[in-house]
Amino acid sequence: MKLKICGLHPARDVQICIDLGVNFLGFVFYKKSPRNLELKEVQKLKSYKKKNSLFVAVTVNPSDEFIEKTVLGNFDFIQLHGSETEERVKKIKSMGIKVIKAIKIHKESDIENYRKFNEAEIILFDTPGMEKSIEFPKKLISRLPKGERFALAGSISQDNIDFIVKSGVTFCDLSSSLESDTQIGYKDHQKIKKFIYKINELKN
Repeated sequence: MKLKICGLHPARDVQICIDLGVNFLGFVFYKKSPRNLELKEVQKLKSYKKKNSLFVAVTVNPSDEFIEKTVLGNFDFIQLHGSETEERVKKIKSMGIKVIKAIKIHKESDIENYRKFNEAEIILFDTPGMEKSIEFPKKLISRLPKGERFALAGSISQDNIDFIVKSGVTFCDLSSSLESDTQIGYKDHQKIKKFIYKINELKN
């Protein structure tokens, strides 16, 4: 099982995720989000020895200027959550960054939209709620294409990870379920540890 944890804070959350072997560490650049990262925080990421972890800039319709000034050289992937077309994804990739393209799933037919984005290294199937913690429809999880190129997001937690694994998902993206019960956008390190221990139990 590959894991991506999104909405991390550069000074507070990175080292524990690296130490626990989290595959992808996501940092949000979206001003409407309570997890939005200030650009001045980006420089803190350079101080970490990433080991096997990869840094992801999570964006919505990013400009070329933002990619050039902020993403390139600081992140391994850019995650696209906007209305990017196949041509736009190709252009962004040509700038020298690997791409995760999010596909919003309202109904089963939406799943096929991933075929439009062959240039993306990773496809993330997500709910239309962005950061509103909408659970991904259980009946559609088994219909998703299988393989490590495909990731699932949408209220994944310790409570439903057993079902998700049994449905054939091998790549999960989490955010709000690993946060403090009292503060949105603030990761709870004990919840992170417990989730990863749970994943390790499922592997055995």
